[in-house]
Amino acid sequence: MKSSDHLDVARPGKRWELLKAMCGAGAMSIREAARRVGRDVKAVPGDVVALLNAGVLTRATAGGVVFPFEAVKVEFMLEAA
Repeated sequence: MKSSDHLDVARPGKRWELLKAMCGAGAMSIREAARRVGRDVKAVPGDVVALLNAGVLTRATAGGVVFPFEAVKVEFMLEAA
C-alpha cells in the first residue's frame, strides 16, 4: 500500500464516519454498517474494502467485518516531494 492510501483512510468523510459508527460495536454486516451511517448498502463495500486493505478493519470469523479497536489516533506528516 502506498503511503497516500493511508491518507484516504484518515481524511474526514464517509470512511471516517464508518469507523466512528463501528468503533466498539463488534462485528457487523456491511448492511448494518451502512444503516448506522445512513448510507445506501451499495455505496459502502468500496469503503470497507479500502479499510480492510489498510488494515483498519478485519474480517470477523463468523462473517461481517469488525473495527477491532476501542480508540484510534491518526498522525501523518506531509513533506515536499
